[in-house]
Amino acid sequence: MLAPSSPIQRILLYNEGRIPKMLLRKYAGMNENAFRFYRGTCHLFYEDLPNDSALSKSPLTWICGDLHLENFGSYKADNGLEYFDINDFDEAILAPCLWDIARLLVSVVLAADVSLHTNEASAYELCRSFIYNYTHILQKGHVSMVEQRTAKGLVKDFLTAVGKRKRQELINKRTVLKNGKRLLIVDEEKVSEVEKAKKEQIKFIIEKWAERHIAEHKDQKFYEILDVGYRIAGTGSLGLERYVLLVAGKGGEDGNYLLDLKVAQSSAILPYLKTPQPHWKNEADRVVAIQRRMQIASPALLTTVDLDGKSYILKQLQPSQDKMDLSLCKGKLLKLDKVLTYFAQIIAYAQLRSSGRQGSAVVDELIDFSHQTAWVKPLMDYVVSYSQQVQKDYLLYHQAYQDGIFNSVN
Repeated sequence: MLAPSSPIQRILLYNEGRIPKMLLRKYAGMNENAFRFYRGTCHLFYEDLPNDSALSKSPLTWICGDLHLENFGSYKADNGLEYFDINDFDEAILAPCLWDIARLLVSVVLAADVSLHTNEASAYELCRSFIYNYTHILQKGHVSMVEQRTAKGLVKDFLTAVGKRKRQELINKRTVLKNGKRLLIVDEEKVSEVEKAKKEQIKFIIEKWAERHIAEHKDQKFYEILDVGYRIAGTGSLGLERYVLLVAGKGGEDGNYLLDLKVAQSSAILPYLKTPQPHWKNEADRVVAIQRRMQIASPALLTTVDLDGKSYILKQLQPSQDKMDLSLCKGKLLKLDKVLTYFAQIIAYAQLRSSGRQGSAVVDELIDFSHQTAWVKPLMDYVVSYSQQVQKDYLLYHQAYQDGIFNSVN
């Protein structure tokens, strides 16, 4: 009998109602290591955060909510340009700014021997350097961006590489022509088969949405559905409705597009947050609105779809929507520090860019906060203690997984 407060029981309860075959993938992924476990249990982080934590006394900003090393990447915006930024806003919400910082820094410690190829002591050194760079950017109070022209090292190499990739390359890689029709390749790694009834439902949803919202632009045919598959990506959201859509696009074999359609649910942070939130039309509206405030520019075709009582986030699936492979730093602290410096800049810029919006701190408040030092030690203390807690929870989870508790779902 599991105790109601055990991390095992909390994980089972949180994931109830998800698509069974995709949820099993999530559970298997979480079993790989403590870092992947952490990525799949954002809710535990906020459930465990003490009510009287010093982190909660930091200024209110718009936060990603699930900030970790894997939630930075590149994407192409509607203007056709490549950007490197935070790229996951499912849990985005108005909350104390240090909540994002703490969650990211815990991920640095947990990823030390998995992705960063370094040790725990070096990870803490990287965290302290990150805090310095984060506060340095806030102190300037000036918003900028990380771009190919000014980036250096691994970030520049990454942006240069993804900038060369073309949409058609992704289409050719993810689809196949059968009897004159282009269809998705179901490889059970990136795409899983969707039952016929569900395909028809998705097709109906998108076509109805296009009728209502795209008619004035006369490009409804762009969203004509050619095929649908379950999209396999990430860890935390596995098991929620998420699809890859092959659409007609601009017509012809070279005009097709791949789209990402993902159901939006309430932020996992909301039950543990006392701060009043704005009224959103729906959860997808929340995600997209905050994403547009925090990012430099919006990903191509980013919009919301609201039908049949559910809200979805729709955007283009792009060859440049990649995550940086930090293992390329080969454990060298200087290279890792440079990458994390860019991450610090991105977060500080996002907080400054979205400042003064519906309750978020204004720039002057953030500048004043960045000049204070009293919060630095409590932040690092929490990063150390919670990293250790996650390791303990992961060992419990790993044993439960071995015992078969997560091998079947209803």
